[in-house]
Amino acid sequence: MLTGLVNRLRGQVRVRAECAFPERVLNLCGAQDLAFWDLKWESPTAFTCRLSRRDWKRLREAGKKLDCAFSVVGREGAPYFLLRFRHRQALLLGLVGCCLALFLGSFFIWDFRVEGNETVPTERILRALEKNGVGLGTFGLSLDGEDIRNRVLLDVPELVWIAVNVSGCRAEVQVRERTPAPVMVDRREPSNLVARRAGLVKKVQTIGGVACVIPGSAVTEGQILISGIEDTDTVGARVLAGMGKVEARTWYHLTASMPLTVLEKQYTGREKTGLSLIFGSRRIKFFSNSSIDGAEYDKIINRISLNLLGVPLPVTVEAETWRFYEAVPTARTAAQAEKAAEAILTAQLQEMVEPYGEVKSTLCASRQKGDVLAVTLSAECLEEIGETAPIYTEEETG
Repeated sequence: MLTGLVNRLRGQVRVRAECAFPERVLNLCGAQDLAFWDLKWESPTAFTCRLSRRDWKRLREAGKKLDCAFSVVGREGAPYFLLRFRHRQALLLGLVGCCLALFLGSFFIWDFRVEGNETVPTERILRALEKNGVGLGTFGLSLDGEDIRNRVLLDVPELVWIAVNVSGCRAEVQVRERTPAPVMVDRREPSNLVARRAGLVKKVQTIGGVACVIPGSAVTEGQILISGIEDTDTVGARVLAGMGKVEARTWYHLTASMPLTVLEKQYTGREKTGLSLIFGSRRIKFFSNSSIDGAEYDKIINRISLNLLGVPLPVTVEAETWRFYEAVPTARTAAQAEKAAEAILTAQLQEMVEPYGEVKSTLCASRQKGDVLAVTLSAECLEEIGETAPIYTEEETG
């Protein structure tokens, strides 16, 4: 593959040789050290092959002593391509200018790739970089990595480290997010641990204060689980921070009403497409108007970033497609409606329980009322139900 590329860069000629004794031509090439390839026999007296431009000139001069007819079948390669423009100076200048622009443009940043961020949005990091002088079209060799890092970390305090590495037209931005410090618990603040919701206690672990419940007891919402007031035989009552963990079985009953007739999309087959070219931060549209009034449609955007030999170019082709549809009433069965409602209620249940524990079992039931299906999701969970409630002393209330 590399040899073929070199041959095309320096130019190659496909030659047809016709002679009563064609082996003399091959012997001549061997004697003159002329390289040829892609040999194909057309007849017992004629064949074609490829040679470089230099070797073709030498073969033509040496072949005058032979009774042989040479003819050029085709010319290929960069030199012959450029010769087409010898009478078209404007196109040649444009080609040279394009190559020069690509060469100079490779020293500027036209693409960003951010890695390492999980909670901080990529857009926020790019805005902070642009604010500090690193954006589309920035000269890559002029960047000061240490200065950029210090400035961006002030604008995005959630980051603990950032590095910008420029490779060609692309800036590789690598970040590390700051690990949030754990919430400090004030063990001197008088408080009780109360029930966040009702349940059946499974496990009690006391860190400070006096446990007011035992495993197997039922508690109601707001009931004191661990008291911050401790009675002593020597100094009387002592106020402290009631802390610990109380795990309990809890039950949830979530309901949802699902209509049996819903509106679904039905595409009409009509589509509209608009093309745009994005140069850096500028956009050139090849369609007149993108606003569509009084129609329902889905908008699909496809972007293709152009590159040359693996080097990204500051040009992006964007295709916007509008697919039109109509909202058509569609009936669904009770089983389909129940399945959809169960998925919604399960997601809601997970959101409510996950910070404190896990869902152990669920049961879904439904009842139809006219054109509406009432769906109920019952669940049993195991979760931490304690939450801190402050104790106000006489001095604080006064």
